[in-house]
Amino acid sequence: MDKKDYYEVLGVSKDASASEIKSAFRKLAKKYHPDVSKEPDAAEKFKEAQEAYAVLSDEEKRRQYDQFGHAAFNNNGAGGYDFSGFDFSDIFSDLFGGGFSSFGGFSGSRGSRAQKGRDTVVRVDLDFDEAVFGTKKTINLTLNESCDSCDGQGGHGVTTCDKCHGSGTVTTEQHTLFGAFMTKTTCDKCGGSGKSYEHECKTCRGTGRIKKNKDIEVTVPAGVDTGNQLRISGKGEAGINGGPNGDIYLEFYVKKHPLFERAGNDIYLELPITVAEAALGCKKRVPTLTGEITLSIPAGSESNDKHRVRGKGVEDVNSYRKGDMYIILKVIIPKKLSREQKKLFEQLSKTGLDSGKEFKKIEDYLK
Repeated sequence: MDKKDYYEVLGVSKDASASEIKSAFRKLAKKYHPDVSKEPDAAEKFKEAQEAYAVLSDEEKRRQYDQFGHAAFNNNGAGGYDFSGFDFSDIFSDLFGGGFSSFGGFSGSRGSRAQKGRDTVVRVDLDFDEAVFGTKKTINLTLNESCDSCDGQGGHGVTTCDKCHGSGTVTTEQHTLFGAFMTKTTCDKCGGSGKSYEHECKTCRGTGRIKKNKDIEVTVPAGVDTGNQLRISGKGEAGINGGPNGDIYLEFYVKKHPLFERAGNDIYLELPITVAEAALGCKKRVPTLTGEITLSIPAGSESNDKHRVRGKGVEDVNSYRKGDMYIILKVIIPKKLSREQKKLFEQLSKTGLDSGKEFKKIEDYLK
């Protein structure tokens, strides 16, 4: 059977750039890799794409192919281009997050490369005032830390692994119906570390890390809110193979306040007033985050009237600027009246309170 045109296999034009060719192969590899694809002809399509990319990504091989076509590689044992020695690891590591081989298996670990320790997210509950004004908290954590007994090495008397020669991986050649493929797997002798020891550490059992419970005191800045995170650099889990420690992320959850409601850096307070106070106006003592103030309420006030008090909100967590406080009036209508109150309201109702234009609109409509 005649081979398909390599450009056609990848779905690119003959003047495609190297990045376009790589991108096209990545898409096909993700779609047809036998380890992830359910399509019955995935293996064959993947092999075609792999072969096409091996040729077109190599400048010299691409020039030969453009000049002679498939005939440029007909002398190879499989009747086509032999890419058994072509390294696809960078493509598959990037595409699948590391671990996939070029065909039908996992490539293994990162060997003895240093790796950063895992980050840790910790929930921290705060009272309303703690979030507004800042505080100090003691956080209890259990983390994997470097073993003190072996300085995180996992043993004593370190030597280079004689099986993988320090690389942490072992490369094997597989022969299939589709040709020969190179596969990298984790070295089973050193577990991918590239090292072995004359004496394994008894404290950490060769892992180089042990679980420790410890308390960390942290300073919570003023102005944090629910959902905010604070990063504590280098205090997370120990790294691997000498890598840096991970980070700790504190995620804050702020409890509600019995009076104040927060919206960003602004504070809202619902202030109840009587019918008489609304009609006549008054002065009211009002609580704020930093003490009380006296608010002058003008005559004729209504429910939902809003009064702004500048600078009485929450300090911005990233600056020293404070939000504002908003006082929302709520006129309370009494549900039960004493005889004296009822008599006064009846007298009041006969004084023409319903002579305003709002009442007149309804009366005119009903005529």
